[in-house]
Amino acid sequence: TYDPDPRGMGCARQAVAAYYADHGAPVDAEELVMTTSTSEAYSFLFRLLCDPGDEVLAAQPSYPLFDFLADVDDVHLKPYPLFYDHGWSIDLHALEEAITPKTRAVLLVHPNNPTGQYVSVTERKALQGLCAQRGLALIVDEVFLDYRIAETEQARMNAVTFVAGEQEALTFVLSGMSKIAGLPQMKAAWVAVKGPEQARKEALRRLEIIADTFLSMSAPIQLAVPYWLANRKGIQRQITERVRRNWASAQAALAGSELRCLAWEAGWNLVLRAPTTTDDLLWATRLIEREGLMTHPGSFYGMQQSGRLVISLIVKEKIFGEGMRLLVESWATGKPFEG
Repeated sequence: TYDPDPRGMGCARQAVAAYYADHGAPVDAEELVMTTSTSEAYSFLFRLLCDPGDEVLAAQPSYPLFDFLADVDDVHLKPYPLFYDHGWSIDLHALEEAITPKTRAVLLVHPNNPTGQYVSVTERKALQGLCAQRGLALIVDEVFLDYRIAETEQARMNAVTFVAGEQEALTFVLSGMSKIAGLPQMKAAWVAVKGPEQARKEALRRLEIIADTFLSMSAPIQLAVPYWLANRKGIQRQITERVRRNWASAQAALAGSELRCLAWEAGWNLVLRAPTTTDDLLWATRLIEREGLMTHPGSFYGMQQSGRLVISLIVKEKIFGEGMRLLVESWATGKPFEG
């Protein structure tokens, strides 16, 4: 059956609505637009909200893909800082100072990649109020929402989707199969549109025109979305258990070392901190060359502090444990920085 609904097939959107209902966040299927990926969703939203040369504010450090997506759509991505003090937080004052007459939206990742912190309840209220006051949209990427690792009460309070509750500002919430069901190859994602009624309806009307211009979602993929979402918890459980075991392995490997892991709440990356001013790009390069260890320098994600490495926690456990052992030994002997 050919059902070229620009927002996506009803069965796919209803399955996404059921996913949010499981999170205690009812959403009408009519407020959802299916896309082939969150990257495509970003492109749709940049076209919706911005003229060429307009600005979108994005957290730093965060995922470097955003820079490329903004460039493709002739949008200027302007950073606002996160700061670390026993955990990551948004510098709300610096964010407000970064707003100019050309700013159209604030981009959040909840929880952030790679720092792994959720937007706190206090930050969420402040951001909603600021965006509503300044006429800005919120774009919220929640692909890692389901992968809460921290067991603290604070993390549980923060790990709530932005789809939940009433939104003061026009809010676009993105997610998809890539992380939720561990299926990046299947190319299925969506945008949920929330906020004041008039702004929400107008945004959906215009998004429908953009989506209708491309009609990029294939019928087989959309028909599979309900099955994938209904069965997501099995792969999520496997990923979460592996991440927790690797996190424990990292802590054991670092015991007695100068190296430390920064605090985090969710996702599947850890940020490693050296105690000295260290060129992280040189560190990561030497680890590849001399130990065969694959890491990312913190500067790849826009971290301003030196001596940061980002390490994946979804590697097979035996490989991860051996990698951490080699990394710690390499640091202790000074091998990454020998001539």
